Amino acid sequence: MLEAIVHRGPDDQGVHAVERMAFGARRLSIIDLPGGHQPIANEDGSVVVAFNGELYNYRELRSRLQAAGHVLRTEGDTEVLVHLYEDLGDDLVHELRGMFTFAIWDGRRQRMLIARDRLGIKPLYWSDDGDLLLFGSEIKSMLRHPSLHASLDLEALADFMLLRYVPAPKTMFEGVNSLLPGHLLTCDESGVRTRRWWDLSFAPASPQPTEAQAQERLLELLEDAVSSHMVSDVPYGAFLSGGLDSSLVVALMSRRLGRPVSTFSAGYEGEGEGLSELGYARMVADRYETDHHEVLIGAEDFVANAEQLVWHLDQPLADDACLPNLMVSLLARDHVKMALTGEGGDELFGGYPRYAAERLAPLSTRMPAGLHAYARSLAMSRPGQSRRRKAIYALSQPDEGVRHAVYAGLMHPDMRAELASGELLEAVERVPAEGAFAAPLARTDAIGQLNRMLYVDTQHWLPDYLLARGDKTSMAASLEARVPLLDHHLVEYAASLRPSLKIHGLRMTRKYLLRQVARDLLPAPILSRQKKGFPVPISIWLRGGARDFCRDLLAPDVIHRRGLFAPEVVARLLEEHDSARADHGTLLWALISVELWHRLYIDGDAAAQGRVACAGEDRRS
Repeated sequence: MLEAIVHRGPDDQGVHAVERMAFGARRLSIIDLPGGHQPIANEDGSVVVAFNGELYNYRELRSRLQAAGHVLRTEGDTEVLVHLYEDLGDDLVHELRGMFTFAIWDGRRQRMLIARDRLGIKPLYWSDDGDLLLFGSEIKSMLRHPSLHASLDLEALADFMLLRYVPAPKTMFEGVNSLLPGHLLTCDESGVRTRRWWDLSFAPASPQPTEAQAQERLLELLEDAVSSHMVSDVPYGAFLSGGLDSSLVVALMSRRLGRPVSTFSAGYEGEGEGLSELGYARMVADRYETDHHEVLIGAEDFVANAEQLVWHLDQPLADDACLPNLMVSLLARDHVKMALTGEGGDELFGGYPRYAAERLAPLSTRMPAGLHAYARSLAMSRPGQSRRRKAIYALSQPDEGVRHAVYAGLMHPDMRAELASGELLEAVERVPAEGAFAAPLARTDAIGQLNRMLYVDTQHWLPDYLLARGDKTSMAASLEARVPLLDHHLVEYAASLRPSLKIHGLRMTRKYLLRQVARDLLPAPILSRQKKGFPVPISIWLRGGARDFCRDLLAPDVIHRRGLFAPEVVARLLEEHDSARADHGTLLWALISVELWHRLYIDGDAAAQGRVACAGEDRRS
C-alpha cells in the first residue's frame, strides 16, 4: 500500500502494526528533517499517529504542551497531535491551524480516530466492509489491499457527467468513500461512524465593518496567512499564473522575504500559443524581481502525460488545467520542495461569473413556466455550451440546486441523459441534478444568492474539484502545495462580510474587496483583467496534435464495447468539435479520462500501470 503512494513521500516511510491494526506513512520531509519519522507515539506508546499535511501553529502548540508537562522528543508538527489527543481527545482538531488528515490509534481504548481538515485541502478515502476498515490518502493505495476490488460506481459516474467531478462522499469506486471536509471518522467495537466537527458560518459580523475597516483587517489576515504558510526547513516558492490570487500571494511573500521568491508559471507553445498568459505572470515577476521559471506545454505533452495524469488523479476529473498543474509542479520540484498557490480567492470573494448571474435568480423564478421552457430551448438551440447559454439554461431552472449544477457543470441534464447508455442511463435517471447540493443548501445559515452559492462551493467545488486537482498533481511531483488563502481565520472572516464587499455595484465587480487590498501591491493590468481561470488550449489540441489520440480512445468500437455512452452521440460530438461548429474540448477530455481510468483501474491493465509507475520513478531520479 505504501509503495503505491511513494510519490507522496519519497524521503521516508514507517509502519506501526499491532494485533488488530496496522497503518503506515510515507514522508515528504518539510519540517524537522532529521526527527520527523512516522508513525509517532506518545511517551508510553499507547497513542500513535500517522499524519499527512502541515500544522502552521505547531510551535505555539508545542510550547503549550511542554508547559503542561509533556515531553516532546522531536522538533516537528506531527508529535503535537498525540499529546493534544491525550489532553483533549477528539476535540484536538479545534486547536489545529493547517491542512491535514491524520489517523490516531488509541491502544488503551482499541479505537481509531481519523480527521480531515476544515476545507478538505488534504484528501482521505475509506472503505468499511463490516469487518475491516481501510483508509488512505489515495485510492490506489487502498486497492493494493486484497480485500478491496475495483469496480465502477455508476451513480458516481452519473454525477461526474453532470458536474465534471465526483461529489463526496461518493467516489468513482463502488464501496470507497471520501471523508467529507471538517469531519471525523471513528472506528471501535461499536463500528464506524462519521460526524462533522467544523462548518462554515455566514452569520454576518456585528457590527459590520466599514469598507476601510474591512480592507485593513483583510490585509492583516492575508499577511498573517501567507507568513504562517512560509514556515519550512526546505527551499520553497510559489505558483504564479498571473491572476489576482496567485499574484497577491507572491507580492505578500516578497514583502516578507529578504531574497527573491522562486516563482513558477506554465504557458503554451505551438497550436496553443495564443492562449498563453505568461505576460501577466512576467509583470508580477518583474515587479518583485522574483527568480522566475516557466514551462511551455504543447499537444505532445498532453498525449504523453494523459494516462499518467489520470492514474495520479485516482478518478476522472474533467478539468483542462490538470495538465498545466502537473507540468508546473514538475518544474517547481526541480528547484524547491514546497510551493504556495493562490487557490481559494474566487470561492471566498465571489470571483466566478456564475456568482453574478445567480443574482438574477429571484427575478427568473417569478417568470411563467412557458418562458422557462423557451429559455431552455434557446440555450440548447446550438451545439456546445457557451458561458452565456449555460447561464440562460441555469436561470430557467426554478430549483436552486439544479442551477448550481448547471452553472459549473460539464453538461446540462438533458445532454447527460442523451449521452448515457445502458446501465449508466438507468443510473442517470436515479441521480437527480440537484442531488449533491440539496443537503448543503438545507444546512447552511447563509442568506442571499451569493453567500449560499459560496457555501455550496466550499462544500464540493473547492474540495472535490480544485483542491483534489491541486493535491494530486503536486503530490505526483513530490511537491507540497500550500493554500494560504484557505487559512480558516481568513475564510471565516470573508464569510462574515456583507455580499456587496464581494460583488460590488451595478457593474458587479467581482472580488471587490480583494482587488481593493491589492491596488498598491500589483500592476494595474492584473487588477483590471477579466477572470479566465487557467486557459488551456485543449480544444485546439484535440483538433490538431492530439486528434488521433482522441479518436483512438473514443472510436465507435471502443465506446460500444465499454457500454456506457451512446456511440452515435460521441461520434456527433467529435464531428462538431472537429468542424469547429462547437467547442467540446472539456467534454471530450472527460470522456477520454473515463476510458483511460477504466483501462488503468477497472480492466486491470498491469502493463499500463507499470508504464505509469516507471514514468514516476524516472521523473524523480
